[in-house]
Amino acid sequence: MFPLKDNIPTDGFPLVTVALILANVLMYLFFQEAIQSSFFNSPDDLNVVDYGAIPYEITHPGEGCRVAGENLECGGSGAGQPPTWLTALSSMFMHGSLLHLGGNMLFLWIFGNNVEDSMGKLKFVLFYVLGGLAAIAAQVVVDPNAAIPTVGASGAVAGVLGGYLLLFPRARVLTAFFLVIIFFLRELPAILFLGIWFLQQALFGYFDLTSPRDGGGGVAYFAHIGGFAFGLLAIKLFADERRRRRQYDAARRRR
Repeated sequence: MFPLKDNIPTDGFPLVTVALILANVLMYLFFQEAIQSSFFNSPDDLNVVDYGAIPYEITHPGEGCRVAGENLECGGSGAGQPPTWLTALSSMFMHGSLLHLGGNMLFLWIFGNNVEDSMGKLKFVLFYVLGGLAAIAAQVVVDPNAAIPTVGASGAVAGVLGGYLLLFPRARVLTAFFLVIIFFLRELPAILFLGIWFLQQALFGYFDLTSPRDGGGGVAYFAHIGGFAFGLLAIKLFADERRRRRQYDAARRRR
């Protein structure tokens, strides 16, 4: 299922949300294996290793991971590689594929504009970045020695989703459902849509723990869970209740 739009209007243009989407798209282009060849190319493996957030590097300060043939070897000096603090930030703007990028940006556009409107632009930047860092921290806690780069805006966007859920649980989200060849639209309460999304992350994360894939990789479900939990816990520190009520009132007047 994919969200298409919600019924909560914004007071002004969501400048930060749009800027974050543009930054993610530009970074995707920058890290592609061959920018001149095709927009659909995946990022170069060396870039992913250098600028992705690798739990092993975070828990082993001064050490690094490098590509060795088809494997990733960790240990030894990390000299010559980007500092770990930089990779924690750069990883939030990298994506493994065009589909990965598109999905994250769709969620960010639909839910991010209202969360931005609830707290203002500067606080939303801080909220978004802290959500991404919390997501990386959750992934590190689950597997501190993992030699797998974590990339994508999913964790930061999950923080936005957690904040949105607490701010606008009664909002309505127009949702597209795809069942093999069947396509239909339904309007769901935000608490149901985001509740289903979080349950999926928790279940897939549990399955990853009980039946890990050989060779690693895949989706960083615990990063999603960590970001979402941050959004739930921190949103009241960032959002303005008067703004939230104004958004709800505007949504009711539009019905």
